[in-house]
Amino acid sequence: MMTLQQQSEPLDQSLQRMLPEARVQAVALPDLPKLKLWLIDPEPVDRPFSPEEVAAISYHTPYWAFCWGSGLALARYIFCHPDLVKGKRVIDFGAGSGVVAVACAMAGAEVVACDIDPVSQQACRSNAALNGVELEVAEDLLALDKQWADLLIAADVLYDRENLPWLDTFKCFARDIWVADSRVKDFSHPDYYLAEQMQARTLPDMGEPYEFSHIRFYRLS
Repeated sequence: MMTLQQQSEPLDQSLQRMLPEARVQAVALPDLPKLKLWLIDPEPVDRPFSPEEVAAISYHTPYWAFCWGSGLALARYIFCHPDLVKGKRVIDFGAGSGVVAVACAMAGAEVVACDIDPVSQQACRSNAALNGVELEVAEDLLALDKQWADLLIAADVLYDRENLPWLDTFKCFARDIWVADSRVKDFSHPDYYLAEQMQARTLPDMGEPYEFSHIRFYRLS
């Protein structure tokens, strides 16, 4: 069992390559008090940045240190409907902090959190330990067994339109696919339908436009 220091220390070290005073803190999520995440503590970094710091932030952007709105919304959905994932084998693609992967594990699923960022992989392990669950971590979706998963989940991965072809690739890895997104307003794919619409904001608050708190949840037809 990882201690709290063992969970947070590698994440702090990664943040401090970006800003020396940056650190994570354990945060209980709104409407999900049983689920906590190691997220960036906004207080030490709430100040103007030098040009060198801006460059460091751009180079070491810690996507894993935020709970993005679509992931938070999908985690809430899973907590409200645990039977949809209980006992299933789930891949969380582009896992980031691992919020969705951890929610699935807490609901009784067998989970692989998949992300190309090694620090995100560590964040998934640390956040799983923080919540007392276990999950596997993988770097490359294409290296996984195409016959293994019952369900593939992807939240907040369509912000870059170059990722849209993944919607077809996902079909090779699971018969059931869930995609949550707040960025693509003109989403259109013949194999996916709009299943739900939810509200959630990114944590910590990044001052994002309100429109990005409107989450659309698509499922494979």
